[in-house]
Amino acid sequence: MSDSPAPPTLLTPVVDEDGAPFWEYAARGELRVQACASCDKLRFPPRPCCPHCRSFDSEWRLMSGKGRIWSYVLPHPPLLPAYAAQAPYNAVVVELTDAPRIRLVGNVVSAPGAALDSVDPARLRIGARVQVTFTDPGDGVTVPRWLLERS
Repeated sequence: MSDSPAPPTLLTPVVDEDGAPFWEYAARGELRVQACASCDKLRFPPRPCCPHCRSFDSEWRLMSGKGRIWSYVLPHPPLLPAYAAQAPYNAVVVELTDAPRIRLVGNVVSAPGAALDSVDPARLRIGARVQVTFTDPGDGVTVPRWLLERS
C-alpha cells in the first residue's frame, strides 16, 4: 500500500441520460443542441421537458460550430492542482452564432488536441470569433474546445 497521494486529474464531464446524446455527437465531431420537436426552441443544457411549451418531444440539431467569445477568465492561480502545469490557461463562454441564446463553456486552443495553455491570453477578447474543435483529453469523453478564427 502506497502512502503517496493519487495524481491530480482534470475535470471530466458528467454524462447523464439527458445529456448523453450531446457527448455521443461530440465523439463524432458534431456540435448538436437539443431542440423541442413541438415548439422548435433550442435548449441547453439538455433536459427532458421543454421550458417553453412543456413538451417531452425533442431532437438534436446540428450547429455550424461557429461562435463568439461571450466571456472568459484566466484563473490565477489555477483552482485545481491538475491544471497548474498548464497555467496560464483560459476558460471561455462561447455564444453560438446559430443560436445566440445558447452558450457553452470550454477553452480556446491553438489546434485540435493542443494544450490548454497553447493560446497567448493576450489574443483573447470578448466578441472574438471562434470555431469548435473536439478532443478527448484522455478520459474517454470527447469535449468541445474552440479555435480562434482569423479576422
